[in-house]
Amino acid sequence: MTDTTPWFETFKIGDVFESGPVTFTEEGIIDYAREWDPQPFHIDRAAAAASQFGGLIASGMHVMGALFRALIDAGFLDGSGMGSPGLDEVRWLAPVRPGDTLIMRTTVTESRPSATRNDRGYVRLRFEGINQNGAVVSSYLCTEIVKRRPG
Repeated sequence: MTDTTPWFETFKIGDVFESGPVTFTEEGIIDYAREWDPQPFHIDRAAAAASQFGGLIASGMHVMGALFRALIDAGFLDGSGMGSPGLDEVRWLAPVRPGDTLIMRTTVTESRPSATRNDRGYVRLRFEGINQNGAVVSSYLCTEIVKRRPG
């Protein structure tokens, strides 16, 4: 933990954090899907072309995981995260295709200290995956448990 650690007390409603870019490749989409979401429109070019998507698309879980990783790599939470009780309102709004480059935009919507534990607080966040054209392609809400500043 450093002087720049994002302690619970530093999160203010309306704060916005952004990740660096993540580019989805055909190989990466297929590799992820073969392991974790082997549906034809994620792993088979011909089947994907004949599907309602008209081509290969990334698994929604792949998009969520890759963008969250990019957000963490950009310093979000920076060791102050203590987990999450879950996700709400998960939405995949548009397909992510090979060659798409996305960022994760995260906005603080609520913040409250724990009523029972002095070492933490709860920060409600809206996560949005945004593509190279500025379109929101995925979104979800999440409450993060965040360490409070010591002392």
